[in-house]
Amino acid sequence: MMRVLVTGGAGYIGSHTCKALSEAGHEPIAYDNLSSGHDWAVRWGPLEVGDILDPARLAEVFARHRPEAVMHFAALAYVGVSVRDPSSYHRTNVVGTLNVLDAARAAGVARIVFSSSCAIYGIPERVPIAIDTSQCPVNPYGWTKLAGERMLAEHCRAYGLAAVALRYFNAAGADPAASIGEDHEPETHLIPLALDVAAGRRPQLDVYGQDYPTPDGTCIRDYVHVCDLADAHVRALEACEPGAMRAANLGVGRGYSVHEVVDAVRRVTGCEVPARIAPRRPGDPPALVADASPASTLSGWSARWTDLDAIIETAWRWHRRHFGGSS
Repeated sequence: MMRVLVTGGAGYIGSHTCKALSEAGHEPIAYDNLSSGHDWAVRWGPLEVGDILDPARLAEVFARHRPEAVMHFAALAYVGVSVRDPSSYHRTNVVGTLNVLDAARAAGVARIVFSSSCAIYGIPERVPIAIDTSQCPVNPYGWTKLAGERMLAEHCRAYGLAAVALRYFNAAGADPAASIGEDHEPETHLIPLALDVAAGRRPQLDVYGQDYPTPDGTCIRDYVHVCDLADAHVRALEACEPGAMRAANLGVGRGYSVHEVVDAVRRVTGCEVPARIAPRRPGDPPALVADASPASTLSGWSARWTDLDAIIETAWRWHRRHFGGSS
């Protein structure tokens, strides 16, 4: 059993990972400022309310709980907002990550799993995206995640930390038992927005751009189930090697366009999803799809949820339970 401090542990992916940690016999301690996370999502260990921009609070929590490892999810993660307000993203995602690394090192914690992103690749030279693809982000969010990886690698070399950076593609779905799921304010992710429309909570779905160089003109993304992401984070604890930062791509290896996702939502829900074409959002690459080769860093991890309709079904089950609406 390991005691694991989970920054952002009240958020969407963080809370699912806390559940997975508990089921694997570990003790998760969620550290979250609740700006976008939810206290109701913290069910498998204690919640410490605090900000990664508060070094004193971080030090206090490390001293109280004495974790053996850190999983660092806490970050700002809206691509469009990062383009409009890069300063806040550099402050939270870069300075905040440095604070977490400093606090961990001061407390003698050497094992760190970092929540990175496929956004570090920018517009990739080839798709699917292999782990050795060159990294050239096209938005500030991606640059802050790349900066986090580089800080982590340098800390591993200089201080002997053991780290894994998980570059995941589009998180989707919800706990199959519908105990926790995706609830952002504002919501910007395609599947929950489409489910909102299906449930009658929104009048229509905005499709941002239909002139991309893709078969139907809309962006293509690789949707990976949040429970598969949580499983990868637990596996990463065992993959940490002193003095090295290892990395892995987390995706299914199959991309779906916006129109294909909307069609899948219609199939799963049996509801209409009216949509309108809106201008492109800044910072959106045309296609992001993972190389689905088993992640050797994580003992051959691969996604178990590979069917888009099944992924959406778990999200729909959570959506109806949490928000109500059409059934």
